[in-house]
Amino acid sequence: MSTLKKGFIAGGKTAWSLSKVIFPITFIVTILQFTPILPWLIDLIEPFMGILGLSGEAAIPLVLGNFLNLYAGIAGILSVELTVKEVFILAVMLSFSHNIFIETGVALKVGVKLWVILTVRFGLAILSALVIRFLWNGGGEIAKYGLVPAQNPNPDGWGEILLLGLQKASLGILQLLIIVIPLMIVVQYLRDYHFLDKLSNLLAPLTKVIGVKPNAAMTLVAGLVIGLAYGAGVMIQSVQEDGVSKKDATLCFIFLVACHAVIEDTLIFAPLGIPILPLLIIRVITAFVLTIIVAFIWNRTELKALNREVVQ
Repeated sequence: MSTLKKGFIAGGKTAWSLSKVIFPITFIVTILQFTPILPWLIDLIEPFMGILGLSGEAAIPLVLGNFLNLYAGIAGILSVELTVKEVFILAVMLSFSHNIFIETGVALKVGVKLWVILTVRFGLAILSALVIRFLWNGGGEIAKYGLVPAQNPNPDGWGEILLLGLQKASLGILQLLIIVIPLMIVVQYLRDYHFLDKLSNLLAPLTKVIGVKPNAAMTLVAGLVIGLAYGAGVMIQSVQEDGVSKKDATLCFIFLVACHAVIEDTLIFAPLGIPILPLLIIRVITAFVLTIIVAFIWNRTELKALNREVVQ
């Protein structure tokens, strides 16, 4: 079978697998925007905003970003008056925790446990907000935005709402096909012509630092460059074909939860008037420190268990 054909088939299978997660979640979340559920959630978490150094109105972008995506979160930021410090806190929080339903569904497909995903994502978001609140005394001026919020659709009646949900879900699948199939073809070429081995060797120092084997290199590259959702195709194939263990897949996801789609997810905040270099540095350092700590604890636990078995 030719490389092109194998890549196309692999891309089709991956797109089909991911579409079963992305389509229903996109459809349901789109519908929820026009129900009392989102306003109820915003009212529910509003009293806790002060603990994070945020005003009550900051609950709007926080809920939108987690329910939908970063673009929805930014639209929410643009709809309220916030200080530069508040916008920076929201940017860091949403970098760690956004698009929670789809990206969690994708992570589950790779085999990462639900409690690990949610604990790491929400834990990092809350911890980062508290650190910034207490360590940064600046940013008290009102944020000035360099872009205009996109117009939100305003459907009339449930028929148009359902149609909008189907439209957004279908467009999400189309975008998935456009990205995933060519990507999987490229990955297949990398495999068949042994470029993947060279790439793994180049990234060996990085994988060694965070405690995973070199065969997880493509998983890291895909997540770092493309993101969790669209890079999942490569990740799933790596786990299945490269012999990436569940342990290494989990460690990679812990790293990528803190630091994924580094170009897009960093530059997207630039028009909001916040310092984006510190945002990137925070994400990278957090990814390394957290993954190294988890890998160390995991290895110690395995070693103790092995020693007990030997003694017995």
